[in-house]
Amino acid sequence: MAEPVDAAGRRDLALALVTERGFVRVADLAAAFGVTPVTARADLDALERAGGIRRVHGGAVPAAPTGSAARSLLDQAPRPEREPTFEEALATSVSPKRAIGAAAAAMVRSGQSLILDVGTTTLQVARALRARTDLEDVTIFTNGLSIALELEPEIPRFTVVVTGGTLRPKQHSLVHPLAGSMLDEVHVDLAIIGCNGVDATLGVTNANLPEAQVKALMLRSAARAVVVADAAKLGEVHLGRIAPVDAFGLLITDTAAPDVLVEELEERGLTVRLAGRDA
Repeated sequence: MAEPVDAAGRRDLALALVTERGFVRVADLAAAFGVTPVTARADLDALERAGGIRRVHGGAVPAAPTGSAARSLLDQAPRPEREPTFEEALATSVSPKRAIGAAAAAMVRSGQSLILDVGTTTLQVARALRARTDLEDVTIFTNGLSIALELEPEIPRFTVVVTGGTLRPKQHSLVHPLAGSMLDEVHVDLAIIGCNGVDATLGVTNANLPEAQVKALMLRSAARAVVVADAAKLGEVHLGRIAPVDAFGLLITDTAAPDVLVEELEERGLTVRLAGRDA
């Protein structure tokens, strides 16, 4: 089972994020690492003492610029977007997510076992699976409480197994500690994994580091893994890296995906299916 990132690991990642983005807020670090704002501030204070960053109101900037140069960097730097709640995400890209969900659900066969990751796109997969009246004897592992409740009416033709772990209210997800204990003991036919970003160079990423760790375990526990992401997530990069794109056999996205990004992903070894257009 993967362990939560320790203080030294968090600080290395925080330093890299500040260097890359030019400005990072305490609140964003706290959310990404699953720690309190007090812990996130302590990490930034330690990095400042080591000379890696400079603390400013609400967050940190790289240490190198000073005076007006630092103020200019802070003014120009893009702020990381706040991670939307499950309910907020549920109201966005509804039609594309439904198409993606139907395409992913069409891959499942009776008698198979699968992992269904937390998320609003994977919730649409769960709904499409329920509509597959031909399916029998399917075992589904999930770390999403909303997905487990969605699938509950289909018991006993579906066996629904919740991974366990610590509840993260923002996404109704189960994360470390303990979320990986069951995943270490199973090997399923298919994992359907959600994310916040898919980038050809930097891989498949998630806004929250504890969730990213669980997704990486899911990937390793499956004979085949599919990543599901609407077109708005292509080209996006977030803090928690799940895996390089070629670790997945397939990306299912929607027809709004830009051709240039699809080509870049396929050049990296990821097959891309456009839900609603591809057979």
